[in-house]
Amino acid sequence: MNAIPVRLGIQQRIFPVYRAPFFEALGEACPQGLHLFAGLPRASEAVDSQTSLQHGELVRAHNLHILGGAAYFLWQRGILDWLESWQPEVLVMEANPRYLSTPQAVKWMHARRRPVIGWGLGAPNAGSLRARSWQRFLSRFDALIAYSWRGAEEYARIGCKPERIFVAPNAVTPKPTQPPPVRKPLTDPRQATVLYVGRLQPRKRVDLLLRACAALPFSLQPQVWIVGDGPTRQELETLADSAYPSARFWGARYGNELDDLFRSADLFVLPGTGGLAVQQAMSFALPVIVAEADGTQTDLVRPENGWLLPGSDQQALTGALYKALSNPGRLHEMGAASFQIVDVINLEGMIQAFSQAIAAALKSYSEPSG
Repeated sequence: MNAIPVRLGIQQRIFPVYRAPFFEALGEACPQGLHLFAGLPRASEAVDSQTSLQHGELVRAHNLHILGGAAYFLWQRGILDWLESWQPEVLVMEANPRYLSTPQAVKWMHARRRPVIGWGLGAPNAGSLRARSWQRFLSRFDALIAYSWRGAEEYARIGCKPERIFVAPNAVTPKPTQPPPVRKPLTDPRQATVLYVGRLQPRKRVDLLLRACAALPFSLQPQVWIVGDGPTRQELETLADSAYPSARFWGARYGNELDDLFRSADLFVLPGTGGLAVQQAMSFALPVIVAEADGTQTDLVRPENGWLLPGSDQQALTGALYKALSNPGRLHEMGAASFQIVDVINLEGMIQAFSQAIAAALKSYSEPSG
């Protein structure tokens, strides 16, 4: 893994636990040091926050959450004080125009001829009024890192220079160093184990998974394991009692306990938004069924290893489960394809993309202007 030879600053709205593996790996790649500036989520978000960083320094921002939903904005107090203290040579920021403190941080860096890189999901459709506003916002950055190839294409369509756009697909696990788990041949769909891992909150739509399994013919109804905790757990357990009594709720599991559950499963399902657990599941050679949501899964989920579905579509989820469980023998082949994909899309690949973006941004400042 190439070293990143600069003092690196990273701005994030929040630092959730599931992001720790990436930032620890990124910190290891930064011999000059990494500082992460991040605040706390709103209580209603039900997100577990990481409280420390072993290979770097976590600096706590003071998040001022303004309004909510489509009208949400964020102001992060203390960002200029942090920049003055850390003096980063390169700054990576979330590419979100709703973060009102971003322009002053970019201005601070550019006044010292230091580059700023935007990191985000993508941009709205080109040609709209909203897209023009985004274009003005994105023009502040010296390079862009997209979560997916789809996001990179959106940045290019909105007018960003393709040579300044880099792709770092989301990952939480490194490149596999061990062979995939060996699973017993699966012949009876009712012996199959369908696994969900993630927070139990409304946007994860675990209720859809329970209802979709209940809608399957009895001969295809699998075991369902739900791993995680959150504000909707009691509501989901009540739903399971009536709709799918065999569902098992494991609560939050980490480390070896979670690894054992991945090894014991036959199919991973993510019915709602977000979820870096998809890449983690694939590292255990599991086929996947994933709601398309924000588009970050499009590089991971392909016809050979799973199904990518429209969001909040119970009928589509039931149909994908039907196809998967009607041919249980093929699940092993699809899991092998997942494992091959993770051999390319992993933490090392993310850090390589960051390294390339940082090098390009630094080069743009070293080249003579005009």
